[in-house]
Amino acid sequence: MPAPRRFVCIHGHFYQPPRENPWLEAVETQDSAAPYHDWNERICAECYATNGAARIVNIKNKITRIVNNYARISFNFGPTLLRWLQENAPRTYRMILDGEKRSRKNFKGHSSAMAQGYNHIIMPLANLRDRMTQIRWGIADYQYHYGIPPEGMWLAETAADTETLELLAAHGIKFTVLAPHQCKRIRSLKNSDAAWTDTPNAGVDTSRPYLVRFDNGLSIAVFFYDGPRSRAIAFEGLLNSGENFAARLNGGFKDVHEAQLVHVATDGESYGHHHRHGEMALAYTLRLLEEDKNVRLTNYGSFLAQFPPEYQCEIVDNTSWSCAHGIERWRSNCGCNGGKAGWTQEWRTPLRKALDELRDALIPLTEREGNKLFKDVWAARDAYIGVVLDRTEETVEAFVREHRSHRFTSEERVRALELMEMQRHTQLMYTSCAWFFDDISGIETVQIIAYAARVLQLAKCIFGEDGAGLEPVFVKRIAEAKSNDPAAGDGERLYRNKVAALQLGLEQVAAHYAISSIFSSFAEETDLYCYKVRRDSYEIHTSGRGRVALGRTTIASTITGEEKSFSFAVLHFGDQNITAAVKPYSSADAAGFEAFKGEVADQVLRADFPDVIRLLDRHYGHVDYSLTSLFTDDQRRIVRVILNSTLWDIEKSLTSIYEDHASLLHYLSQAGLPKPAALALAAGFAVNAGLRRALEGDPIDLALMRSYLKLAKADGVQLETPTLSYIADQRMKLAMIELQMSTGSLEMIDRALTLSRTLIELPFELNLWQAQNIWYEIMRSSNYALTSLAPEDRPLWDRDFAELGRLLNIDTAAIKVVDLTIVTTGD
Repeated sequence: MPAPRRFVCIHGHFYQPPRENPWLEAVETQDSAAPYHDWNERICAECYATNGAARIVNIKNKITRIVNNYARISFNFGPTLLRWLQENAPRTYRMILDGEKRSRKNFKGHSSAMAQGYNHIIMPLANLRDRMTQIRWGIADYQYHYGIPPEGMWLAETAADTETLELLAAHGIKFTVLAPHQCKRIRSLKNSDAAWTDTPNAGVDTSRPYLVRFDNGLSIAVFFYDGPRSRAIAFEGLLNSGENFAARLNGGFKDVHEAQLVHVATDGESYGHHHRHGEMALAYTLRLLEEDKNVRLTNYGSFLAQFPPEYQCEIVDNTSWSCAHGIERWRSNCGCNGGKAGWTQEWRTPLRKALDELRDALIPLTEREGNKLFKDVWAARDAYIGVVLDRTEETVEAFVREHRSHRFTSEERVRALELMEMQRHTQLMYTSCAWFFDDISGIETVQIIAYAARVLQLAKCIFGEDGAGLEPVFVKRIAEAKSNDPAAGDGERLYRNKVAALQLGLEQVAAHYAISSIFSSFAEETDLYCYKVRRDSYEIHTSGRGRVALGRTTIASTITGEEKSFSFAVLHFGDQNITAAVKPYSSADAAGFEAFKGEVADQVLRADFPDVIRLLDRHYGHVDYSLTSLFTDDQRRIVRVILNSTLWDIEKSLTSIYEDHASLLHYLSQAGLPKPAALALAAGFAVNAGLRRALEGDPIDLALMRSYLKLAKADGVQLETPTLSYIADQRMKLAMIELQMSTGSLEMIDRALTLSRTLIELPFELNLWQAQNIWYEIMRSSNYALTSLAPEDRPLWDRDFAELGRLLNIDTAAIKVVDLTIVTTGD
């Protein structure tokens, strides 16, 4: 009797909603993600990166093996997230691509990566044209990153209907993955007269693929994942133990001899973000399954090629994996929410209607204007993904040449690209996360309202009065979406208070540049987010603490090609006291601006700043800009510059208070007596500030660090662990990069060794993940890359390098690295 054919597939749906400011095309600071810059960066560190170099440890918690989980699981990355990783986390991006490439070697040429609709919209709620664009953009994105066409496509929230599956099949997609309760009924393909069998209550056999057939002769395979085991991973703590995880998967097999597939699907963030060290549990589980001779790892494409469907199925239309009511979570108060007492989600319906009405109103306007510019405006929209993926001048020009109906003027070219951008943002404004959570005031919902605001702004530019009329209608509709938070009000108030402040044009970019120039030194040409800035003239005049910057600049959008010149004047009285004026500039303004500059220079020389203000008012008519006009990240950076001296004074004062009364605080601590709040505050600030200074020193001041750690313990001071740990982690990473770049310097390895010996004295856990990766990369390349090392020094190097590995928590005798490519610059 042949041995059972048992296969396991673990799928991770890796996704974050797009978080970019629609006017800057960049993610701005999100304080809730601290100490990281934003949630993409934080989740990348906790999940996406760690799955590319996951650790397996021994009973002493020492690393014995490093694996790339992406090479052994099935996965999909949301296109907008993968693009962010490419630009902001190149190390992690390369690991994902390397894992995908290795998966093809592991699984008979079939990639473990699935495609996904572009920006995670609920497909059954989209119109036909938008569904097609989502699929086409998703396929193009996949081919751009992985270099091959996709076999499978993941549907956002597994939200599906028969029409969507037919569209996937029409675009060459071979399979998708759905939840078991989305199967309606099945029948055998072997007998054309076989009766249908209903599969209520998620009763479908998930161990095999099924075929969905369409009247046009097309078909697509569907895998229904194992629901109970998937829920155990996501919600029941199965990732607390790799042994239990592997056993639970093995427990899914039946005592039959036909080919069986036990497969699970969860958010990929389960592995490291939702569950700390979940990527390690996954890595260990995969290792146990690989060592099990009765089980083979696989991916969906490989299994489908070996074992084609023997059963047909029909699905329950308009269903998803995360809403018990089908797809109502994304359009109604269905009851799926976070469970906050007294809160409702009645806001979902008017938000959905507002977006649908905006989209539908844009269709005839797009066709009217688009047909003046493009041979086929909707074909151009589908092809525009090529520009989104590669915003080089060559790509843009090729797109324009291919799709324009005639040779464009410069104005037509800008308008054509604005039209495409408007359509891109109509896609982004349907990102599903906007409806998923409890309230319209959540950051995910405000984000898609911002995308809608960008659509409305572009519509005004393109369609004139017809476009301008869309905003009042949209705002009136979202005013019907009432927040559960009285302070937030409704959709209109959110639009006015949170989104309107984000909107900007080229003039606001010029104002940002002008104000920033007081604190930063710019090159003659510089990139500023998604804008190119050319400095046409610049001069600065100073008297005492006051100074005035005068200049001209040309701002161009790298997205639409729109370009304008501006003159500016900035008056700075020190600290945060700054005002600026900006207005469009042309050659006709040259004489007036030169005369204005001369008058300002004369008044600054006389220190007559009141007259300077009068001159600004006269020339510009208004002074509209201040420090608050800066974009968020730069505003914070400049405020830090302004605050540095003030904070240093405060730090010295609090440290002095603490030092003057340290003996009293010691006595109170030893006696168990309550400490005055003011004195405890001074102690906490002084000790943590001292530790930060010690860790940031080069080299680290070990004696100072030990002294403050001793004081913290004696006086019961709570350490700012996240901040201190982050500083220490970065110091170790940089030391390892310097070591690698040195190609065998004994001085560099001594510095890294000294640093690691120092850091292990810190009384909290460090995240040395990146330092460990670089240690391995050096180890792997040491036979040929230690070009700076004399042969007689090799024994000393090897001894110190091994000790360094042990201090980095690596079992240097047992370490084994599998399927791992590490890029040591970037993240």
